[in-house]
Amino acid sequence: MDFSKFEERAGITFKDKSLLKQAFTHRSYINENRGSALEHNERLEFLGDAVLELVITDYLYGRLKDSTEGELTSLRSALVNADTCSLVAQTLGANDFLLLSRGESKDTGRARQYILANTLEAIIGAIYLDQGLDAAKNFILTHITPLIEEILKGGDWIDAKSLFQEKAQEYTGLTPIYKTIRESGPDHDKRFTISVSVGEESYGEGEGKSKQDAEQEAARVALDSKGWR
Repeated sequence: MDFSKFEERAGITFKDKSLLKQAFTHRSYINENRGSALEHNERLEFLGDAVLELVITDYLYGRLKDSTEGELTSLRSALVNADTCSLVAQTLGANDFLLLSRGESKDTGRARQYILANTLEAIIGAIYLDQGLDAAKNFILTHITPLIEEILKGGDWIDAKSLFQEKAQEYTGLTPIYKTIRESGPDHDKRFTISVSVGEESYGEGEGKSKQDAEQEAARVALDSKGWR
């Protein structure tokens, strides 16, 4: 597969093309093509996740000098979550280069969003190994941090759980309750689905890579459903 078009969109030329190919290789492809001698992208994803969080943390700390620790944490979460990462991956045309099993390639829903988000983290990990932290940082600052203005404008960075609790107590006098409905995926890539209810009424569900992220998403859904933002 020729990755030159992706490199052009991403603004980076890899010295070791095999690292970029690995970044696009999903575990399902390896399972279906055991003689391919390829490696899947999970180790690169692990590395890229850490690099992404470090760069975003440094960027927010330097730019938003009047923001509290809680506000910075919420903004960072909005910039590194699956929705943002999958959006960036799609903008770069990552879908055209994914190496997936036949079954995975047919799924274009939420599962594909998570695959794209993980792939973006793997790409960042590959850039870090290929050209170092400065190159990875430049990629992140070019393609991810510009979204902060839209996130700030849309209010998606706000601590949804705190706001929903405040609104629920104001309108109902009750405290929201969060319940884990489902855990899915392998240990290295867990997905949590959590519901939030007030009294006997279910207000929404959310998904995330951690229970905290899923609770935040459930609270956002609940706020939107009630028009409480």
